[in-house]
Amino acid sequence: MDDVFVGQLMSTDLHTVSPETLVEEAAQKMLTNDIGSVVVVGSDNQLAGILTTTDFVSVVAERQPKDETPVKTYMTTDVITATAQDSVRDVADAMVEHGFHHMPVVDETEGVIGMISTTDLTAYLSHAQTPSP
Repeated sequence: MDDVFVGQLMSTDLHTVSPETLVEEAAQKMLTNDIGSVVVVGSDNQLAGILTTTDFVSVVAERQPKDETPVKTYMTTDVITATAQDSVRDVADAMVEHGFHHMPVVDETEGVIGMISTTDLTAYLSHAQTPSP
């Protein structure tokens, strides 16, 4: 896994929202697309945060009027990211260490370019050829 890089496994079909998007709209986008997170980006495609299914526990628990609450109220802003050149092993280790299921992939000039998820890692491992003992 040390010679496999994030850029080879990440999803580039991103679903993004702005910090001002209402949580109800973000939730609908996640349900419609059967995804576990949306990346929150500014107008320059730079990462502002991430909103995951886990964050919706807070939305429900706090009973805010969901149709009036912007994503920025609940998104995680101290996001740990990966680059396309990071090794899959390093990213997998970080995801396990922090309990993440999604990690945005960023480029210094282009902003957010992809997402690596536990689903991507599992799919890779299920198809990887392992040598016989």
